[in-house]
Amino acid sequence: MGVSGYSGPQSRGASSAASHKKAVRQETDMPTSLPDQPLADSQIHAASTAVSPPLSPRCAPGRQAPRYRDIDQLAGDDALMQALVERGKRLIERGIPVLILGQTGTGKEYLSRALHDYSARRQAGWIAVNCASIPESLAESELFGYCKGAFSGALPGGMKGKVQQADGGTLFLDEIGDMPLALQTRLLRVLSEREVTPLGALRPVPVDVQLICATHQDLPSLIAQGRFREDLYYRIAGGVLRLPALRERADLRRLVLQMMADELGVQADEQLIAPAAWQRLLAYPWPGNLRQMHAVIRYSCAVMNGTRIEVSDLPEELMQSQGPVLAQVHPLAPRMAERPPSAVVTGGPWPDERTRVIAALNGSRWNISAASRQLGMCRASLYRKLRQLDIPHVRDQGVRVMDTMGTYAAA
Repeated sequence: MGVSGYSGPQSRGASSAASHKKAVRQETDMPTSLPDQPLADSQIHAASTAVSPPLSPRCAPGRQAPRYRDIDQLAGDDALMQALVERGKRLIERGIPVLILGQTGTGKEYLSRALHDYSARRQAGWIAVNCASIPESLAESELFGYCKGAFSGALPGGMKGKVQQADGGTLFLDEIGDMPLALQTRLLRVLSEREVTPLGALRPVPVDVQLICATHQDLPSLIAQGRFREDLYYRIAGGVLRLPALRERADLRRLVLQMMADELGVQADEQLIAPAAWQRLLAYPWPGNLRQMHAVIRYSCAVMNGTRIEVSDLPEELMQSQGPVLAQVHPLAPRMAERPPSAVVTGGPWPDERTRVIAALNGSRWNISAASRQLGMCRASLYRKLRQLDIPHVRDQGVRVMDTMGTYAAA
């Protein structure tokens, strides 16, 4: 889950983008799991700057995205995020329950972890629970624990629930809008009394946790539908932080570069992405937010063949986007635009076929796979046809375009 200041590894001296894929095996990663014992601040800093052993080729492709730990880096240069982070700091400093709202993929979990790492409780545990992923039959024992012999199949020594595991630290309840009503009632008592009673226990156990909840749902609407307790809502929403969608943020360029730095293991700069690819990345609406952006950058870094990411290295969803970039980056070559209309329509022995191919390409936004299906040929045949008809396959230049009637329009 991210947002986002994206904390990637530092450069290890790679001098050109040609060594990117080799550098992936030499990168330094922050650990993705928590240590058994809390670390002092100096140890955390030392761990973040230490050089880890080189990754084997088999390890590199499967590594996970790093967690965002630095609260100030999380905000970046975006004024909206900076204001949100400052508000979150003040809430955490006073121990007020925080409710993080935002679309799926905006980095709610990353913000929760960054707030914990900023808080006075950072030496204690940060326990995350996805309320949507726990079966309802197991949710009560997972959250509140149980004693020996509480039910058939219970562990001999019992089990501490997530609430007890977070004692002294932070309890993060993700997708709390999906929590069953029966569980909401028990959680409300835990928050009210600051104690939890494991299944089968005779006495409650006092707990002290910083509560952070998150959801992409509209909780007031769920309350109106009778699916969420209103009294619980007021308990968890001591301070509400609403994360903006990725398309609303002003630091997209910085996020792209930081994600590239993490993937490639080098210090990324703007020269590693072609101008036309930058246009696509910055104009795309990013419905999947940070999660989708990370997937796109990871894919593009994996498939690029040259020294930078080209438009052809971007995944299909960006090529088919209906965003404003398509009005500026139209896939017709300058040589075609320079021809007079009569030469394009009547010149050569194949004017009708040329017009048909151009119409199919324009209709598919110059997606070769879609255009070849429309024309009833394979991709290789279409590429040969483009060469025969002198139609260059160029996506990265803004030019005047020819419609199917042979007249010109401004792209």
